[in-house]
Amino acid sequence: MAPLFDRTRRFRVYRSWVIPGLLQSAAYTRAVLGTVADLRDVPDDIDDAVAVRMDRQRVLHSGDHRFAMLVEEWVLRTVIGCNDTMAGALGHLISVASLPSVSLGVVPMGTPRGAGWPVESFTMYDDTQVNVELVAAHLTVTQPGEIAEYARAFTELSAIAVYGTQARSLITAAIDAIR
Repeated sequence: MAPLFDRTRRFRVYRSWVIPGLLQSAAYTRAVLGTVADLRDVPDDIDDAVAVRMDRQRVLHSGDHRFAMLVEEWVLRTVIGCNDTMAGALGHLISVASLPSVSLGVVPMGTPRGAGWPVESFTMYDDTQVNVELVAAHLTVTQPGEIAEYARAFTELSAIAVYGTQARSLITAAIDAIR
């Protein structure tokens, strides 16, 4: 993953289930990976996996990378781990969203969807590759026509998202709701 992250200049990330990995706190990552390990009955290498994810976040602070991140509001309101873990994760999200290289959009609940229909979570690496997260698999898309479909979906979702103060207000409201 490191070479892909290092060479990518424009990341576009849409998450419909969890906070994007690059924006997760360590405790939230641990809770997510613990749940996945339990559901899939896989070996417990969570400490190593958390360390790798946290190290990967260095890309947020180095090089000429830009990150456009979109999450559904229900991601903010779905408690992963305990309430303290989730509140910490949301506080961390506010912090990393303030980085100059990061744009965070939140698709508010109750917004008329139009063409911005929720889809599977995905990450676009420039216009060369899309990684799609499915329940039982991880899909890599490299065909230009298929990449264009994900770019179109990202544009449509971006158009109905809120940013800046409005996004922070939704995150803060989610924190207040779990305290």
